[in-house]
Amino acid sequence: MDRPDDSQKPPKASEQKRPNPSNPKTAYLILYNSISALLWTVVLGRVLLIASLHGYQSVFAGTANFTRWTQTLAGLEVVHAAIGLVRAPLFTTLMQVSSRFLLVWFIAYPFPATTSLSPAYSSMLVAWSITEVIRYSYFALNLLYGRVPSFLIWLRYNTFFVLYPMGISSECWLVWKAIEPAKSYNLAYQWVLRGILFVYVPGAWILYTHMMKQRRKVLRVAGEDKKKA
Repeated sequence: MDRPDDSQKPPKASEQKRPNPSNPKTAYLILYNSISALLWTVVLGRVLLIASLHGYQSVFAGTANFTRWTQTLAGLEVVHAAIGLVRAPLFTTLMQVSSRFLLVWFIAYPFPATTSLSPAYSSMLVAWSITEVIRYSYFALNLLYGRVPSFLIWLRYNTFFVLYPMGISSECWLVWKAIEPAKSYNLAYQWVLRGILFVYVPGAWILYTHMMKQRRKVLRVAGEDKKKA
């Protein structure tokens, strides 16, 4: 699933006019977000380069391992939210990270035959990587400078209108295609995947409405700041 908005700031950071990068928590989050932005930039570059040179059928072979470990790193975000390192809703963060883990560890990894030949894998990675490059860059700059360029704010709170359905539909298709081979892997596995698809739509709606609320809030504040200026 696409990323919900979460504030990668230490608690009560809003009380400060400008973040202090020398603060250990802030410094860690700047490093984490910067590394994550770089890793997802590499994922996006690989997908586009391989697809343009060799076709989407070759994307899986050239990106699967790197993407799997890049996404695994995002598991830290559940820890960040759980211990209060960031002001992020734990439930929505856990939902998003869990759905991504499902795709990279329990769909793409055990069932490469159905994943590697599907264009949905490439479209999923494009949606994920663009979303994450924007998101992590947004947080890193916000933590480092206390502000974000207006174009990045626009990208953060508008591109999800396209990237969100693109990512969700790709994910659902890959899960659906994995159901048949899952029968031979483990009979119960197919029913787990069917159950996941059943809750995917309402889960996606929760994240989507959360993002819409964040969008309205951020754009309202941005509009007020512009009037004051």
